[in-house]
Amino acid sequence: MGPASVPYTSAMNVRFRRTGVRRYAVVVTLAGEPPRAMNPAPAYDDDIPHDLVHYVVEAELGLTNGVYGRAARGAGTFITTAERDVSPRERARKQRKQRRRERALGAQDARHAADMAQSERLAAFCDVAWRRKQGQHPDPARSAPVPRTEDAADVERLVSRLDVIAPLWRALSVGDELVFEWPNVVPTPGDQRNAGRAQEP
Repeated sequence: MGPASVPYTSAMNVRFRRTGVRRYAVVVTLAGEPPRAMNPAPAYDDDIPHDLVHYVVEAELGLTNGVYGRAARGAGTFITTAERDVSPRERARKQRKQRRRERALGAQDARHAADMAQSERLAAFCDVAWRRKQGQHPDPARSAPVPRTEDAADVERLVSRLDVIAPLWRALSVGDELVFEWPNVVPTPGDQRNAGRAQEP
């Protein structure tokens, strides 16, 4: 099932925002609800960050029970930005609590577990495959993921998509962002630069 056919009750915007020299945030917003964020988000990268690769994999392949499909249903590990003024210790406690809730839900949901596993596996492999295509050398301290034969067509498609999105990310300055409407894999029209400066999450 392709991304265009995934049913959701309301649109969700997903923002990938550069928040510092080597920091970024992912902000998800559903209609009528306060924004939720992962800030800082994991594994910043100048070329393309970890969670943006995940987004591309899940949106392109229509994985409705991965990180972003769950977020579109109000679940997931994103924390409401109304809590941004709490102490770092309290924020970490809330994030741990949310992760425990997600693990409990995942244990009861075989489809969720399958989509998450596929997302993790393909995101890891596509990240390496894309970097090799760019002439980068993998970190020798990290073991390279092993692709499955049946993944070949998906990997080729996903790496081609990363070819398009990575330059858009690299062109952003601190405070700028890429905005997607889940489950679209093309950023929303218009200039994304400076979009995040008008209203911080």
